[in-house]
Formats: sequence, structure tokens, C-alpha cells
Amino acid sequence: MTSSSYKIRNAEPHEFGEIGELLVEVYSNLDGFPNQSEMPGYYKLLANVGELTSKPQTEILVATSHDNAIMGAVVYFNDISHYGSGGMAIHAQNAAGFRLLAVGKSARGLGIGKQLTIACIDKAKQQGKHQLIIHTTKAMQMAWNMYESLGFKRSEDLDFKQGELNVYGFKIVFTS
Repeated sequence: MTSSSYKIRNAEPHEFGEIGELLVEVYSNLDGFPNQSEMPGYYKLLANVGELTSKPQTEILVATSHDNAIMGAVVYFNDISHYGSGGMAIHAQNAAGFRLLAVGKSARGLGIGKQLTIACIDKAKQQGKHQLIIHTTKAMQMAWNMYESLGFKRSEDLDFKQGELNVYGFKIVFTS
């Protein structure tokens, strides 16, 4: 499959349950990432990801195949104050953020994660944001090079701990 065999669009409310299942599956299978018994609240957030869209200016983007199968998803927060992370991120000025990026196992290697990230970058730029913030963990380190290739830089001031889990901040700053 090439990028022409999937499209990025806003998720429909009837898809939120399926997206939650995808997130739980992807995150529960990351080597080194806490399991459901270690972080039940986090997995509840993943399963009920659609509830995040009740926050102002928050949307879920999906990558779908030609037959509308969900291949990947991400949650975009136009207003960083609704981002919901620990640390200093929610205090950033004129910033957007994205969280919970996941690509289904059968769709990996097709550039979906990169295209979902680019869609978030484009949204932030179109909305006049000065920066876009993300968080990740060592278990997700395979994506770090992709983020950096798109212009994200490590931002240690955004790091925090969620329980025993180290969470690492990245941001991209847009110049006018």
C-alpha cells in the first residue's frame, strides 16, 4: 500500500470505539510500556478516546483504507490547555499538541504515522500556532527519528513522570 491507498480525515463519532480498541491493542503491545494492570486509568483513556473530543477544539484524525478500515489515529488538541499531560506543556503559549498516535500492526511501514503527524503540523500552522507539542516514551522511541526528521526537537523542560514512567517532551516551533 502506498499513501494513495489511504486517506487522512477527521474521525466520525461512530468510529470512536474502534479507534479506542486500536489504541489499546497498539499500546499494550509496546515493549517496555506499562500494561493494563499497571496503568488502568491510562488504558481506560485509550479505550474511551472519543470522550476527548468533548474538550474544545479537540479532534481525532484517522488514516483509513479505501474501504474505510481504520489503519491509524491521533488526537489533535488545538488548545494545549486541554492536552491533559503532566509537566509544563499545558502552560505553553499559543501552542497545539497531539497525543495517542497509533498505527495498526498490519498498516505499519506505510508512512501513516508520518502522515498523521504532518496533518497535525499543518493544522497547527493553519491555526496560527507558534508551536506543536508532543510527548513520548522510550517504548515509542522508534518514532523519535521520524519526529525529528519533521522538525521536532527534544524539549527537556516538557519532560515529566507518570507514575514510574518517564515521559519525554518534543516540540516544533514555527517561524513566521
